[in-house]
Amino acid sequence: MSNRPSPKPYILGIHAYVPGKASASDGRPLTKLSANENPLGTSEAALTALETARGEAAGYPDPDAKALRSAIADLHGLDAERIVCGTGSDELLNLAAQGFAGLGDEVLFSRHSFAVYDIAARRCGATVVEVPDRDFTADVDAMLAAVTERTRVVFLANPNNPTGTWLAPSEVERLHAGLPSDVLFVLDEAYAEYLAPEYQGSGFALAMAHDNVLVTRTFSKIYGLAAERIGWATGAPGLIDALNRIRGPFNVTVSGQSAALAALSDQSFVTDSRAHNATERAVFEEAIAALGNFGLSTVPSEANFVLVRFEGEVQAAIALEALAEAGYAVRHLPGQGLGDCLRITIGKSEDMARVAACLRELCGESA
Repeated sequence: MSNRPSPKPYILGIHAYVPGKASASDGRPLTKLSANENPLGTSEAALTALETARGEAAGYPDPDAKALRSAIADLHGLDAERIVCGTGSDELLNLAAQGFAGLGDEVLFSRHSFAVYDIAARRCGATVVEVPDRDFTADVDAMLAAVTERTRVVFLANPNNPTGTWLAPSEVERLHAGLPSDVLFVLDEAYAEYLAPEYQGSGFALAMAHDNVLVTRTFSKIYGLAAERIGWATGAPGLIDALNRIRGPFNVTVSGQSAALAALSDQSFVTDSRAHNATERAVFEEAIAALGNFGLSTVPSEANFVLVRFEGEVQAAIALEALAEAGYAVRHLPGQGLGDCLRITIGKSEDMARVAACLRELCGESA
């Protein structure tokens, strides 16, 4: 008999999430292009709200985030009763798996997807089914072929992290249409605000029309509120009810609710952030394309980062160290089958220019 508590075997199978680094191996602080944070910072309106909220620190927050849910609903044309807020969208992704899958069930997602999906599935004892991708993009036909009678949850990040690829609404709808009605389809749209506005509402339409679609969003990316950990989800009443039953009480802080509410009122900041990202991403992708003769290329991205491939003499691990020496932290993901790639967040103009120059020098080109 064991003389100490033993975790469940499926818990021991989890590889803890590893966040993007912010310092070099010798402890030097680096400019962080490893966590897909907003290089423009945070809306002034949200910062003011954060400062004001300090005076309310002694009291519990609204457990239902009523004002925030109402503002989200008004902005996106949704029903506030069909919205739940969470400690980042990560909490809601975990709750989706916990609420609808367990021992003997399967949770399905594409290879090169967000690392939290694997953790969310394993923490509730479900079996992970990782489906081969097609050119770093979710393969709808392969995913549908992998569905079995044990499938309970299907995760899809769109745009996808860490590849940046995107499925058109027609393909997302085709994936959903091919799923059994008792399978929960979780559409993770953490980077949706970086898409052109005409593509940003298709997931919401799917969630409003069907009982088995949950769409998740976050304030961590384009809204620049990663430190406050605020996410939200929308779906059919039964889905929202299930998540409300198991989410943490008072899970979104006073400051988080206040800041998110203020951030929603400043859509000009969102527009500016989207425009900056599109411009700088295009410039950076062009700079990498110029190094094609050295084996460097990019995966087409619709997010606020670019996945750079290293298929020549310059290896990703070497580039990682060279960029750290130049003062930049980027993301190397060999654990997700991307050992020959670096995910690089789109930062400020001057930082992207320096990263590109460093890679040129590494390839033997003049900066």
